[in-house]
Amino acid sequence: MNDAVADQDDNGYDRPSKSQLKRDMEALQELGQALVDLPKDALKRMPMTEDLADAVHECRRITDHEGKRRQLQYVGRMMRGLTEAEVAALRTKFEEHRGVNRAATARLHWIERTRDKLLADDAALTEFIRQYPAADPQEGRTLIRNARREQEQSRPPKSFRELFQWIKDASTQGAVEADDERADEGREDDEA
Repeated sequence: MNDAVADQDDNGYDRPSKSQLKRDMEALQELGQALVDLPKDALKRMPMTEDLADAVHECRRITDHEGKRRQLQYVGRMMRGLTEAEVAALRTKFEEHRGVNRAATARLHWIERTRDKLLADDAALTEFIRQYPAADPQEGRTLIRNARREQEQSRPPKSFRELFQWIKDASTQGAVEADDERADEGREDDEA
């Protein structure tokens, strides 16, 4: 009698509740939907079984609403057939992808804010050059001047876009140089 009681959870049941099972199934269904919505390159990097990958690709191909809904349900059933380890690996990779996308989006927003600062204030260029010494200040001044002129004359934003790219390149170059410096300092510490 005591062995039977030991196998039961706090509520006196020896298995998950129907509500918990339903929540688990819905979570897997949502993960399946998220897989279907991923871009092709990210989908290729997901650790899926061949059957699940085929089901996801088929779902992406279907355009009929009802057909897509049924295929999504099938993807959910395929997800429920995975082991806990496979689901955990899939979730981890998916979250990693979402984190990378968030970081990339945040970087693009930073570049846009920096461009707006550079266009609004001449002192912002001096500060930017101080932070990113690899940036060509003359090119920056020229792009800022041309972008301002484009805005005043309501011309197409060619220099405006080039300024964005200049900021992106300069900040990337600065980050690479900073990583190289850290690596050099690490080597010097190892040699000492």
